[in-house]
Amino acid sequence: MGARERSIAAVPMSVLALLPLALAAQLYWHHRLPAPSASANELAAPPPQPVLEVVAAGDRVSLAKVLMLRLQGFDNQPGISIPFRALDYRRVIAWLSAILRLDERASYPLLAAARLYGEVSEPAKQRMMLEFVHREFLKDPNRRWPWMAHAVFVARHRLHDMPLALRYADALATHVTDPGVPSWVTQMNIFVRVDMGEVEAAKVLLGGLLESGRIADPAERRFLMRRLEELEQSGGK
Repeated sequence: MGARERSIAAVPMSVLALLPLALAAQLYWHHRLPAPSASANELAAPPPQPVLEVVAAGDRVSLAKVLMLRLQGFDNQPGISIPFRALDYRRVIAWLSAILRLDERASYPLLAAARLYGEVSEPAKQRMMLEFVHREFLKDPNRRWPWMAHAVFVARHRLHDMPLALRYADALATHVTDPGVPSWVTQMNIFVRVDMGEVEAAKVLLGGLLESGRIADPAERRFLMRRLEELEQSGGK
């Protein structure tokens, strides 16, 4: 036995008698403590952009990635889980905007906006996030079209707001000009109009698309021609 080690027999009986009481008191106290909690409002607003520029020290892309990880991890803290829908979406959008200003070519902030924060079961917050996606899409349509296309899906199938879906689909048709983007992206507005009962307008758009010569793929052209024939035969019904 080392020189500094003492036998338990050397501990006074009065101290040993208190150990069970101390353990019981600790267990009682732990049981009485409230469970860990966090308020969704604890998500602070991002620092001003000039401050972020200074913090980045010339490496804006790396800072953007760090901030995105911080934002995404806010809802899942040790022992705490905050539903996305409980977050202050004005602040979430402020963070996403700040991150995109640091790295304009980043895709993950818009992916998170469309596929994570935009899929919550709270329509008002969904609309806020979709408007954010739309606003950012207009700044770089030929790269950011995937998230706008998903916004059409959310508006159409989650919110069941066909005018909103058409607004977003029209934005795709108007602003996406890169020939490398899949053609269905700029055709979404035609099929949304069909779903809305605007068959005549859909026929005009579809006929114009076929006559424009922009559809080079024979299979796609046959599909669209068949769809136009079906609309013609429906008599606008």
